[in-house]
Amino acid sequence: MIRVNDDPLEWHEGMTVRDVIVARNFKFPLLIVTVNGHLVPRPAYDATTVPDDATVRVLHLMSGG
Repeated sequence: MIRVNDDPLEWHEGMTVRDVIVARNFKFPLLIVTVNGHLVPRPAYDATTVPDDATVRVLHLMSGG
C-alpha cells in the first residue's frame, strides 16, 4: 500500500510514477511529483519505481496571467 496525496493506493511490484498518475487519473499537463520527498523529473515518470509504503505527492502547477 502506498499513499498518494494522503489517500491509500494498492501497490504492486514494479509500480512506476506513471502507473500512479494513471491510477489516480491525473490529466493536468503540469504536474510536480515527489516520492518519499524526492522530486521525480517528468522524463523519469516511466522509469522511476515506487516502493511499497511510499508517500507520493502529486501537485498541479497553476499558471495564468
